Amino acid sequence: MLTECPTPVILLKEGTDTSQGVPQLISNINACQVIAEAVRTTLGPRGMDKLMVDGRGKATISNDGATILKLLDVVHPAAKTLVDIARSQDAEVCVEQRELLVKCAATAMNSKLIAGQKEFFSEMVVEAVMMLDELLPLKMIGIKKVQGGALEESHLVAGVAFKKTFSYAGFEMQPKRYDQPKIALLNVELELKAEKDNAEVRVKSVEDYQAIVDAEWNILYDKLEKIYKSGAKVVLSKLPIGDVATQYFADRDLFCAGRVQEEDLKRTMMACGGSIQTSVGSMTDDVLGRCEVFEEVQVGGERYNFFKGCPRSHTCTIILRGGAEQFMEETERSLHDAIMIVRRAIKNDSIVAGGGAIEMELSKYLRDYSRTIPGKQQLLIGAYAKALEIIPRQLCDNAGFDATNILNKLRAKHAQGGMWYGVDVNNEDIADNYLACVWEPSIVRINALTAASEAACLILSVDETIKNPRSSVEGPPGGGRGRGRGRPHAH
Repeated sequence: MLTECPTPVILLKEGTDTSQGVPQLISNINACQVIAEAVRTTLGPRGMDKLMVDGRGKATISNDGATILKLLDVVHPAAKTLVDIARSQDAEVCVEQRELLVKCAATAMNSKLIAGQKEFFSEMVVEAVMMLDELLPLKMIGIKKVQGGALEESHLVAGVAFKKTFSYAGFEMQPKRYDQPKIALLNVELELKAEKDNAEVRVKSVEDYQAIVDAEWNILYDKLEKIYKSGAKVVLSKLPIGDVATQYFADRDLFCAGRVQEEDLKRTMMACGGSIQTSVGSMTDDVLGRCEVFEEVQVGGERYNFFKGCPRSHTCTIILRGGAEQFMEETERSLHDAIMIVRRAIKNDSIVAGGGAIEMELSKYLRDYSRTIPGKQQLLIGAYAKALEIIPRQLCDNAGFDATNILNKLRAKHAQGGMWYGVDVNNEDIADNYLACVWEPSIVRINALTAASEAACLILSVDETIKNPRSSVEGPPGGGRGRGRGRPHAH
């Protein structure tokens, strides 16, 4: 008796790549270890920087883990998952006393390029965050970079500041300072432009042509007059303000700036009040913003517009000075980290000691706990405890210390109740990092441990990767290249 062989059922498109089983698990783990190796040498005050060059040749120098992972072109699916989790940490990552906040900010800058100026910048960061309202919106802190000068020439502006925009002739005739001015915020073009559409106007006489030209001028002057009569002294627009409008405002003692970036315009609106107008038909008093002082100031080789004493919302701008562009960008990233730490410290008033102290204490607690339970869970908890020791070990390696010696000292100290003892990178020893003011908010460590645990569970739960080939452009959607639509064909 003959039996038919079962016909294989094909579910996946031809060319689909599949990997599964134990080799897939090992591949995922190896990929994640490569990601960890890429960033582990950046940890701590003695951490090294990474130089990354993108496809267009732009160089970035940084030791910020989130920035490094963002710039790495990771293609392995499991490793990409790890990168996404790490980057979400940066978005998430105590305290009424100002000194405590300053110490938290200084700790965040210990491993950065600007560690030598951490006292100067930590004061600035705390001052900036304290200027915000109770919601501490990050977008209300602007950071502007002006090349040239020393880092110590950086300063904090209590208000909005942005670079002077492109301006036409007549601009220098405008006043550069006003006290308690009204501010018009526009999304209106104030210049004569050629027709954008393919319009055709047929005229029979010079007078008709002149009437069209006059109408265009009258429309522009009507807009300018309405703005002037609104009482505004400072006119900002996202769109261009032409030479005629610039001269018109200068003659009437008004200041104007066109092509203002949308981010700066919105921040000005949120700080000074008013609203951004798309027409000048209703320039009433309630749509205008206000501030205590407006002035244009020379900062290095640039000129900046400053709005100080903003009534509606608490905002500030950090003007950064420095040399190379890459150095200033890394300084900005360092300040961003410190700002995030201070914000978290204000929202969550619980702190822990850094420098590997909290990791060693957790490791000791887990080792003790694992001995009280039977079964395979004991192995898992013991492995987690061992993994936590990687942080102080890497801090020692990056500083050139004997990691085995330091970790043995730390284990002994924590066993004796020295909860806050961690690595002392200044003296190649261990120290009470709580007393040494090496602090960070508890929420940062909780988030890091939670994300790391979730990432490990997620990576280990994947035992198969399926890559679909790209669909052929010339072939029909259902596959089967070269078949005529609706025509019968023979098998």
